[in-house]
Amino acid sequence: MWFLTLLFLVIAAVTAFGLVGYGCSVLARRGERRVEATVALRTLAAFSGAAAIAVYAWGLLHVAGSLMEAEDGGTDSAPARPCRTSGWLERHEGGIEISGYSVSYVPPGFVCETSDGGSYDIVPGYIGPAVLGFALAGAGCAVSAGYVTELRARGRARRAPAGR
Repeated sequence: MWFLTLLFLVIAAVTAFGLVGYGCSVLARRGERRVEATVALRTLAAFSGAAAIAVYAWGLLHVAGSLMEAEDGGTDSAPARPCRTSGWLERHEGGIEISGYSVSYVPPGFVCETSDGGSYDIVPGYIGPAVLGFALAGAGCAVSAGYVTELRARGRARRAPAGR
């Protein structure tokens, strides 16, 4: 299963670099000191998308590392090593065992389940909100760029002579 996670990581890295390259090429093509609003919005959309994908890849990296460590069998493999966070030994002595783990890809998560019905996530909690925030910012910039382009086209159509 961690091979699939590594495949997602490679796809995310290529996509993030592609979006950064697109954003930089749009800015470089203009070469002007003053950039039009549509160019700036498209560039911000590309950079926001790249940031969202990079943060998502960071979460996937946590998941892949935890999966590789959890699926590594042998001595000292139970309970799963990624689930042995601070305080797990005290919970173990209190009768609460780590009963298993589950993996999610959207949002990236490696959830350790305990015998008392509780669970906790190994992946940092900021990953999901950061991905959502960057993705919404990128989508907003892309929609705004289209809106500005449409407004300019309508303005040119109104100013054009009627016979053309």
